[in-house]
Amino acid sequence: MGRKGAIVADPTAIGDVSSPPFVRLPDPISLFSDRARRLRALAETSDLAPYLTFLADLAQAQHDVQSTLPPPVGPDAAAVMRAREFEMPPLLRNGTEGDETTEFTFDRLFAAADEIEKPAAAAEALLRVRKADPAQRRSMMQAVFDGVLPDDVIAECIYVWAALQLHLARLASGLDPSSLVPVAEGVVCPVCGGKPSSSMVVGWQGSHGARFCTCSLCSTLWHYVRIKCILCGSTKGISYQEIEGQGGTVKAETCEECRGWSKIFYQTKDPAIDPVADDVASLGLDLLMRELHYRHGGFAPLLAGL
Repeated sequence: MGRKGAIVADPTAIGDVSSPPFVRLPDPISLFSDRARRLRALAETSDLAPYLTFLADLAQAQHDVQSTLPPPVGPDAAAVMRAREFEMPPLLRNGTEGDETTEFTFDRLFAAADEIEKPAAAAEALLRVRKADPAQRRSMMQAVFDGVLPDDVIAECIYVWAALQLHLARLASGLDPSSLVPVAEGVVCPVCGGKPSSSMVVGWQGSHGARFCTCSLCSTLWHYVRIKCILCGSTKGISYQEIEGQGGTVKAETCEECRGWSKIFYQTKDPAIDPVADDVASLGLDLLMRELHYRHGGFAPLLAGL
């Protein structure tokens, strides 16, 4: 956990941006292995080392099982074009229920997770989710889609989220970026309709200084202008706060219009940042923001219950 300190205002400067793409689709082949490495690196200096190490093992399992999975079957061209016409995400959530590839992904990932070293409570949660009947599994899937995890099944839902994330990232990777359009004024993922977990100012060539939202489900990144709330779309009363002395790599973006806040990461200051890994590692910011009268928006399942 980062050191606690004073929360200070951030006079955010807007960098020069050439022509950022609307979306960057996930590459599942590198996504989870890169995340595992980042989690292990963060664990070396964090008070959350045991949890970060467990998550690194889970991310590695997400990577490893891909070679055992059949190709995912995404929407056909006509369905994608209909989604574009009506400004809807092409990956429908109800399409995952009862899908054989989804169920196969769940079973393979849960089996791989069984081999991970974990606390007794996490092992018991995994056993329960593996034994869950179809109705119970659908209920947990719906909780993940809704972005609200019931207190009594948070641990089980994290495994479900990991499986859904793997499945949806594989589906998203097969789409044509040019077929995608903003959905709900850009405050939800244009691929699957998921809530953003955070946003990130990137350092990519041709997009340096541009801000992208991170989908909490399929891991798609979509371009979103800066100084604008990713929760409600307002440009009024936006401010930035951070823990003093932390290098400015993560800040809290607050909105006076909806009284919400979300994390914004600065990959321009640390190219190794992973929005999921660094979200957990920056728990100190969450703890400080709890003292203020803002609601934490978006969806960060790995921080649920902490």
